[in-house]
Amino acid sequence: MPIILSRLWHHARMIVPIPSVVPAGRMSGSEQPVLRLSGGAQLRPWCQDDAPALIAAHLDPAIQRWMRAAPLTLDEAQERITRWKDRWRTEERAVWAICRSADAEPVGMIGLATSDLKGGSAEVFYWLLPAGRGAGVMLDATLRVSRWAIDELGLHRLWLTHSVANSASCRVAQRAGFVLEGTMRSALLHSDGWHDEHLHARVQGDAWPG
Repeated sequence: MPIILSRLWHHARMIVPIPSVVPAGRMSGSEQPVLRLSGGAQLRPWCQDDAPALIAAHLDPAIQRWMRAAPLTLDEAQERITRWKDRWRTEERAVWAICRSADAEPVGMIGLATSDLKGGSAEVFYWLLPAGRGAGVMLDATLRVSRWAIDELGLHRLWLTHSVANSASCRVAQRAGFVLEGTMRSALLHSDGWHDEHLHARVQGDAWPG
């Protein structure tokens, strides 16, 4: 073997590959868990019977504004719920219904866009229907999903974004310990034009709110 090729081969053998932060199969190898909240509330996987709540969410003015949600038919809502289940199995996404009790219909949604398990990061996203607002359930849900994602799944970094005009989402993020890292200028197109967005994140080792 020529000297140059020999040296390159030796160097390549010395390179240690970076292991996956979350190994493939850690999500899909088990059923999506039900996560308990205070006061009997819980986060559970969506089912087909929840389609009316998803339709209602896409008709809510605030959710339409901040999530850029278009109205859904019953078939479209059921198809979306099926797709969420499929994306758990492909380890692309984890989506929970926020419910006041075990047998209650959803009052909100929270999820992880797990686009980079290998790199150890995921995006948090959420919304609440009017029936779920004002009682602190979104803060509880955000903390519970964050603890599951970091302490149980093993992610290193969680991040979320929201329009700078969405003060409610900003309060939830900050109270859940997601540090404001900066403002992304003209980052997302809404119905009334381009919005600047806040970027919040928490990383493994950050203190949990008391």
